[in-house]
Amino acid sequence: MLGKLFFVFLKIGFISFGGGYAVIPMIEREMNHRGWVDANEFQQIVSLAGMSPGPIATNSATLIGFDLAGFPGAIVATIGMVMPSLLIVILIVAFCMRYQSNKRVKASFYGLRPVVTGLIIYAALHFGFLSHTETIFTWPTLMTLLISIGCLYAILKYKLHPIVVIVASGFAGIILF
Repeated sequence: MLGKLFFVFLKIGFISFGGGYAVIPMIEREMNHRGWVDANEFQQIVSLAGMSPGPIATNSATLIGFDLAGFPGAIVATIGMVMPSLLIVILIVAFCMRYQSNKRVKASFYGLRPVVTGLIIYAALHFGFLSHTETIFTWPTLMTLLISIGCLYAILKYKLHPIVVIVASGFAGIILF
């Protein structure tokens, strides 16, 4: 089991791009495909990983590894998830230092932005609204949308610090839910 955990998260780490929230759909697919974690449990793991300090994808890997194989599983899954990033960053830095003024290199990084944005939007919709088994138009969904829109407005219009918006959202959730 430890070897499988390592190689699954190593694969996810090598073929994923765009940060933690963009990686969540790939982790979910791999866990569902292998039958290691069901949808409800995965959503709980991601929620807990998001509340924990550190990168959400790495935290998710750690929690899944712990759930499946205890402390050794947590270590193996975490190493598998982190190792590709470390190796890729080292290679990219070496490459970028050499070709940093190349127009094609710059353009390729700009071309990746829409993909990453799409993956983040998918994760937000999937975990925020589309994962419910009942109808999408419920009181919690409406209130979640209102809080989300209020947060976006507060950050864009009033330039509030994200921590202030997060704390205010927490209080709004306590009041509304």
